[in-house]
Amino acid sequence: MVTAREVAKLAGVSQATVSRVLHEHTSVSEDVRRKVRRVMAETGYQPNGAARAMRTNRTGTVGLIVDDMTNPFYPELIRVLGAELGAAGLRMILWDSAGPGERAALDAIDQRLVDGLLFTTATAASVPLARAIDRGAPVVLVNRTVPDLACDQVDSDNHAGAAAAARYFAAAGRREVALVDGPLDASTARDRGAGFRDGCAGNGLDLPPWRIADGGLSHDGGRAAMARILAGGPAPSAVFCANDFSAFGALDALAEAGLSVPRDVWVIGYDDIPMAAWGAFGLTTVRQPLADMAATAVSLLRERVAEPGRAVRHQRFRNDLVPRRTTDGQEAVR
Repeated sequence: MVTAREVAKLAGVSQATVSRVLHEHTSVSEDVRRKVRRVMAETGYQPNGAARAMRTNRTGTVGLIVDDMTNPFYPELIRVLGAELGAAGLRMILWDSAGPGERAALDAIDQRLVDGLLFTTATAASVPLARAIDRGAPVVLVNRTVPDLACDQVDSDNHAGAAAAARYFAAAGRREVALVDGPLDASTARDRGAGFRDGCAGNGLDLPPWRIADGGLSHDGGRAAMARILAGGPAPSAVFCANDFSAFGALDALAEAGLSVPRDVWVIGYDDIPMAAWGAFGLTTVRQPLADMAATAVSLLRERVAEPGRAVRHQRFRNDLVPRRTTDGQEAVR
């Protein structure tokens, strides 16, 4: 077994510095922290977790609550968050919000099995989230926001990203547009829908109510929503979908109706999940900087664990439109 003394010697630091790195002490510079962590990884050093938990009242474990795991967005978000937690020397416990997942996360906080929670499913109606905050648990919302909630939050500018999609359609002369929306209790879908509507209004695009349908942020929902829009009147010349998964469903519905993408109809999704770049889809989409969002979320959670009384922060990132085949690869406009 490699000891902390041996790690210190190989890293060229004192054993006290190794200890401070393990305890997430803020006095250690980031360069030294990374060097010590690298030596730990290379040597396979494993601190005594039980002893450290007793000594520091911390477990080195973080709970992550995610939503529908059938949506390819969530495995990608888990991947980047897991990488950031691992780089910080933290372990991750994963709970699905369906069923008892959120309740189990709250129990873990009560039993001090985790040091804090990352919520990717937050809504204003989430009872476990409200209880966790009421109990003073370190909590960070990732990719979701709840206004006036007293916890750290990290998201991207969904309103601006969706408005950019509307401007993109307008610049290409695609003026009869449709919206495959999402549930309003999710801040991502709510902000994207509002941003696209505002972008349409500001650029003279035609978006009548019958060309708006809720796709539920799922493939089947997007397919059904697009079918309802097509049944309501003439086909639109362009469609914006609240996420990539529902955009895949919309593409299926358009193909079933005998419409060609991008010749007849342009389609834009949101998130830029890895599948969007596959040749079978070539989906134009709005990209969220997930790696930056994950790094910030983990950093905020570590700060909250170390300084429970500091002021809450809300970090918002810019999104970028990524043109591909479903809009004929046209360059984005700023």
